[in-house]
Amino acid sequence: MRKNFLIIGFLLFANAAKTQVLISILLGDKLNTGKIEFGLEGGANWSTIKNLDGAKNLTSFNLGFYFDFKLKDTSWMLNTGVIVKSTMGADKLPVYSLGDPSLDNAFTGGKVARKISYFNVPIMMKYNFKNHIYLKAGTQLGLGYNAHDNFRNSINDDDDLEHKVEIKNDFHPIDAGLALGAGYRLIKGNGMNIGVQYYFGLLDITTDDSSPNQYNRVFYLTAGIPIGKNPKNKKKDQPEQ
Repeated sequence: MRKNFLIIGFLLFANAAKTQVLISILLGDKLNTGKIEFGLEGGANWSTIKNLDGAKNLTSFNLGFYFDFKLKDTSWMLNTGVIVKSTMGADKLPVYSLGDPSLDNAFTGGKVARKISYFNVPIMMKYNFKNHIYLKAGTQLGLGYNAHDNFRNSINDDDDLEHKVEIKNDFHPIDAGLALGAGYRLIKGNGMNIGVQYYFGLLDITTDDSSPNQYNRVFYLTAGIPIGKNPKNKKKDQPEQ
């Protein structure tokens, strides 16, 4: 399983590099002028659902794009974008009845992975230090478009049995909360950025008012690749002394 994660991660960033070349050819320096930076961003995330009995961390991947808008001639930036692929949820939940005796028997002793897919839009203030470390904080808005429970049971130590149950109607389509992050820019602040981010959901995600309120909690580990980044742009946009 760990080997598969590494392979998928390598393929994601290989494709991102190809996309970077294509977009750079089409749009050139218009994407990155020193005042605006555009890039691709992706990595792994670990999520859980607060107040959901038995919830353990669900490991998934995220992929999207970002914009950094420089605020005048300061170290402050407005950071936003869209996390196009962002699965939240929880893993290793206890199984529940599926209303089918044969399925209930097959998955006795198994586990359930709850996966909720969102388009997420962070809107954050970002501060860049001279040592190329940055901090950011703000809010994150999410639009849910799919949700399912994935039943699993092992036979001979393998997850041989799987059954998917659609549960989209059990969750509100809108999520929102607070986001905090930190990271480091490589190549003297002009290269790839490596960062971490934590999302603290503030809205109850369930439509069932009789249950305790449940909230998304997500930790992100990401790497961002600027598109068309040119160190000359940085010098060009600096104010004359």
